[in-house]
Amino acid sequence: MHVVLAGGGTAGHIEPALALADALRRQDPTVGITALGTERGLETRLVPERGYELALIPAVPLPRKPTPELITVPGRLRGTIKATQDILERTKADCVVGFGGYVALPGYLAAKRRGVPIVVHEANARPGLANKIGSRYTDFVAVSSPDSKLRGSRYIGIPLRRSIATLDRNRVRPEARAAFGLDPNLPTLLVSGGSQGARRLNETVQAVVPRLQQSGVQVLHAVGPKNELPVIDNMPGMPPYVPVPYVDRMDLAYAAADMMLCRAGAMTVAELSAVGLPAAYVPLPIGNGEQRLNAQPVVKAGGGLLVDDADLSPDWVIGNVLPVLTDPHRLYEMSRAASEFGRRDADDLLVGMVYEAVAAGRAR
Repeated sequence: MHVVLAGGGTAGHIEPALALADALRRQDPTVGITALGTERGLETRLVPERGYELALIPAVPLPRKPTPELITVPGRLRGTIKATQDILERTKADCVVGFGGYVALPGYLAAKRRGVPIVVHEANARPGLANKIGSRYTDFVAVSSPDSKLRGSRYIGIPLRRSIATLDRNRVRPEARAAFGLDPNLPTLLVSGGSQGARRLNETVQAVVPRLQQSGVQVLHAVGPKNELPVIDNMPGMPPYVPVPYVDRMDLAYAAADMMLCRAGAMTVAELSAVGLPAAYVPLPIGNGEQRLNAQPVVKAGGGLLVDDADLSPDWVIGNVLPVLTDPHRLYEMSRAASEFGRRDADDLLVGMVYEAVAAGRAR
């Protein structure tokens, strides 16, 4: 069997695709896997690093919403679809699995033309244009949110890296806190605005750190590799404040933490829920509001807090996050709620859908 993955552009599209690739290979090491990508996407680095074939196609940006520009897309896509069809023919593809982004739509259209079965995975609560179109061509549509409106979809969660999906936070916590220079016994807040950091979160945390320390809370703060913050000297006898440019072992960061302050990207919400880490979610205030929708289900389940970017302040952190961090019972209940909501087996569930789609295609 040979599977073509269409999920290039951003880490939010690529990481679930690679998690599926790993799960397919665990089940059958002989499965052939090719990832579609463009020259401008992160996949040019991430896919080869994981040992999978990358096939490049021309990039055709899509409007996020139906606009007059949409009518120009078919003409601009023509060459990209042909290039994708050539890849499907060369690899003798048995299935195309799309995750949204620039390469998903040509992947779906090429697969439809060649009669190759399609599986769609939508990570966000509010689906993108490519996956809205792709879902019309298949009965195999997987979503990460129980509130998704995609037609005929199955709620499975987001395929996650094995280091996250199999993480036992309690067992790894002593090692994790030692790795970051944290106290082994103090309540710990993890802060991150994503791979590049977030100025709003950074400035708020810098302002509130002394008050958190005075209350016995230590902070691990991923500030982002391009962000510079004023140095805060740790006073003798006070809980540590540990700023780092970037965390390349998020499994250790999750294990070290009791709670997180973060944005609400689909992957972040999925990972925190899967490992049972409560969070205060601060949705990105731009775009189509999808980050708020991503966080709402786990917050409703009791596994997190939600605050608008404009309302985030040091006083909000003291009034809402600190009471959780200093209440072991509430931390436990929120952690349990997040864990019960989260899905650790989305990769295996999606593998099952791939095999279903292939079987249905062969039966036609």
